[in-house]
Amino acid sequence: MTFDAQCDLAAVVYGPDDDPDRLFIDFADDLSRSGCSPVGLIQVGRSCRSLDPSLGVVVLPGGHVVLLVGDLPSCATGCRLDVGRLSGVAKQLAGMIVEGSDLVIINRFGRMEAEGGGLAHLITRAIHADIPVLIAVPEHRFSALVKFSDGMNVRLACRREALERWWQSVAGQPAYRRSGALTFCEIAK
Repeated sequence: MTFDAQCDLAAVVYGPDDDPDRLFIDFADDLSRSGCSPVGLIQVGRSCRSLDPSLGVVVLPGGHVVLLVGDLPSCATGCRLDVGRLSGVAKQLAGMIVEGSDLVIINRFGRMEAEGGGLAHLITRAIHADIPVLIAVPEHRFSALVKFSDGMNVRLACRREALERWWQSVAGQPAYRRSGALTFCEIAK
């Protein structure tokens, strides 16, 4: 993967007391109301490690929830993530990136992404399409993200003010539009 100084990859680094999911949902809702076009996945439920049967993602745009926990007994690592369901959602998101958007939101940079799997290809696809990417990264995975992005990312606190400042800094850059049609955000930039 090739990243450069012009890429707009923002890592919202969170700890155990932070709620990046609520932060991302509120931010995406505000962007949508302002005429911007965010696409992506935002986690709902706690984690596959907690065996939460409600673990899923909110798919943007639209807001429908796709559950990601499989029906099989937990594997040795304690995770019941249904990789097939995740792949289906990823394919849907890849299509939305090709159609164009102002921002791609990825719910987590986890073990699979650190190893080059999971949703890593969507991050790369968005960056190559010159679409800013916002991703939640647990503190213990931040160094893996830095390695993945060749250090070409910005680290943000899990706070709305930090997210707003970052968005203002990248909002002036044009988003990729396959159809050539401009969004409200592009016109306002």
